[in-house]
Amino acid sequence: MPKVLLIVGGGVAAYKSLELVRLMKKDGLEVRAILTAGGAHFVTPLSLAALTESPVGGDLFDLTAEQEMGHIVQSRWADLIVVAPATADLMARAASGLANDLASTTLLATDTPVLMAPAMNVRMWEHPATRRNLDRLTADGVSFIGPDVGDMACGEYGAGRLAEPPVILDAIRARLSADQTLRGVHVLVTAGPTEEPMDPVRFLSNRSSGKQGYAIAAALERRGAAVTLVSGPTALTAPAGVTRIEVGTADQMLAACRAALPVDVAVMTAAVADWRPAEAAAHKLKDKASRTSIELVANPDILAQLSKAGPQRPKLVVGFAAETESLIENAQAKLAKKGCDWIVANDVGGTGVMGGDANTVTVIDAGGEEAWPRLSKAQVAERLADRIAKALA
Repeated sequence: MPKVLLIVGGGVAAYKSLELVRLMKKDGLEVRAILTAGGAHFVTPLSLAALTESPVGGDLFDLTAEQEMGHIVQSRWADLIVVAPATADLMARAASGLANDLASTTLLATDTPVLMAPAMNVRMWEHPATRRNLDRLTADGVSFIGPDVGDMACGEYGAGRLAEPPVILDAIRARLSADQTLRGVHVLVTAGPTEEPMDPVRFLSNRSSGKQGYAIAAALERRGAAVTLVSGPTALTAPAGVTRIEVGTADQMLAACRAALPVDVAVMTAAVADWRPAEAAAHKLKDKASRTSIELVANPDILAQLSKAGPQRPKLVVGFAAETESLIENAQAKLAKKGCDWIVANDVGGTGVMGGDANTVTVIDAGGEEAWPRLSKAQVAERLADRIAKALA
């Protein structure tokens, strides 16, 4: 059972550490915790002890613990040390090599991988001192997840919010994963919809949430791949360790994909709009007429362009076919027309697929069809990542 030592820093976001512990335990991880003096103002040792099912460290000079050199034992026990929230003060002390409490002493005494999830006021996060500490810790081998952008407890808005516990859990999984079958492989993933402007306030788009593409990007990254995620507009947070490039239109997505080349694998899950208005109006269109018509022109076929033979063609190109009828026949036709290696076909005619958390897919390649049962999108992503790893082996 993988072992995680959680260090809880002193900040309002410390309350989220309790949810993180719950998720880690549910995921099958063994968890112990160190609660800083500041953290104890926001959560109690009893709460952490109840959730971790283990005594909580706090005092560097606890005679019972330090008879066994507790700060050394804890740091050696863990497979991963997670600091959440990582306050500006904790980051500064770790970057400077200070050891004036149990948390900082444990960090200094460890050769275990460390993952920090920063949380602080936006001005503190952007301060040159914090940026220097971030650079120093990164150079020392510390990994980071977040912070997110959003409203702060102090009433300000900006970067500094603690990453959500499920996102931190994904980062923990990635760093604990023993499966590194895709290490050294560069993968391009596209996800989400595109938005094609009609005027400054309206656009043509579709119901794609981007969930399947984001899940695939996360699954590939956990196997050691370097993942570039080109994403249309979504409400999703970038998976840990993934480089996200945000785009709006199909033209922008194509340009971002080309800029990412060369890659070893391309997984094209994005629901790219097939058409766009021939010309976007410079001003908001008025609703004076009961009927109107808009001339549409075809968008670039990104999947077909990346599948063309040439020196920059990926070794493996995987397309997605979202269909509402004749699923297999239409997907087979798309495989032949686009020139990709695999097509992952899914029926989106019903409810709960686009925007939902589950999917039923059939993978089609030159060798035939492989129908998968109804799975969560995360499970589909894991299966597809396994299939890609085997194909490249």
